[in-house]
Amino acid sequence: MAEIKVPELAESITEGTVAQWLKKTGEYVEKGEYIVELETDKVNVEIIAEESGIVQELKAQEGDTVLVGETIAIVSDRGEASDSKDISVKQPEQEVEETSIHKTEMSKANVQDKQAPIASPAARKIARTKGIDLNSIQTTDPLGRVRAHDVVAYEQQEEPKKVQTPKPEQRTASIISELKDEKPVERIRMSRRRQTIASRLLDVQQNTAMLTTFNEVDMTNIMKLRSRRKDQFQKENDIKLGFMSFFTKAVVACLKKSPLLNAEIQGDQILLKKYYDIGIAVSTDEGLVVPVLRDADRKNFAEIESDISEFAVKARNNKLALSDLQGGTFTITNGGVFGSLLSTPILNGPQVGILGMHKIQLRPVAIDETTMENRPMMYLALSYDHRIIDGKEAVTFLARIKALLEDPESLLFEA
Repeated sequence: MAEIKVPELAESITEGTVAQWLKKTGEYVEKGEYIVELETDKVNVEIIAEESGIVQELKAQEGDTVLVGETIAIVSDRGEASDSKDISVKQPEQEVEETSIHKTEMSKANVQDKQAPIASPAARKIARTKGIDLNSIQTTDPLGRVRAHDVVAYEQQEEPKKVQTPKPEQRTASIISELKDEKPVERIRMSRRRQTIASRLLDVQQNTAMLTTFNEVDMTNIMKLRSRRKDQFQKENDIKLGFMSFFTKAVVACLKKSPLLNAEIQGDQILLKKYYDIGIAVSTDEGLVVPVLRDADRKNFAEIESDISEFAVKARNNKLALSDLQGGTFTITNGGVFGSLLSTPILNGPQVGILGMHKIQLRPVAIDETTMENRPMMYLALSYDHRIIDGKEAVTFLARIKALLEDPESLLFEA
């Protein structure tokens, strides 16, 4: 008899939500095979079975909150008798035969005995949200693994066939109700991650003296430099030269001259951090996540661009690990990718500074007393905790970033 327990997730995470059981009571599970998917505050985590056997009991339902160390399932030894009505003791010959069949089917990724199909976490999440049975999806993957695009394609194919009839109520499904005036509304349960985001943003608003200061940067020289160097850069480094590496380099250089913006308040003390782990905000379907670019001061442009690209791929496929999201001394967020012209970013506590990038837009700029030119301009926003950072320091920090970005070659001389 083996117990499936919620493993240690991270130092700051003590509980999770059962997102989806990948095995049901009475099904066989191999040692090392995924049995359940948990949703935590930051990422989804798949838990494996430590022993092979029959799933005898599921102690938590989908949607339940479970604590680290809590037993959530019982797996019996092979052939062990079970009190469950739908589990029968098999004869040795029968067990060997079924195990052989199971392994063959798993290798072909074509499970026919009600086993959970092989699918990526992103595919399972979409299927769960849309109410799609993964067993009904055909995939072109040579190993039979259902991918996110397979689920999307299946939904698009099946949509015209759907009959507009009410679906049975589910814990994680939308609940359609009507008000007294018969106007329809839709109630959607907030995911654990969205609840956590809401709680932390509210906490920052209530427990910090947050203030935002603005400036604008002329992106002409960066865009010209990228235009000249992008082909050679990509050829040498196998990665595109984007804007984020310039901003990251500028932020690190300015943090070294304004150390309070790289600090943290702990009680009545200020913790000055002598390292530069820069959070890069990435948008996902379930909300904003902030993977951390470790030791950004030690990375070159290519390394920064490569790490950020990897973060984006992981985020889209729900593959970010908890270690990717922990820590961070300062954050950069880019609302410009969604068309935002100006915003006041909220601090990513316990950090005391966050830089907001925005949309690059042609605007008339006075070159001198008589000349006007259309220039690619970007508004910058720096939100900071006024408890330890004065306005003068914040404005100076932002002005330094502006100067470095408008003279991008100067970044090469920053230590």
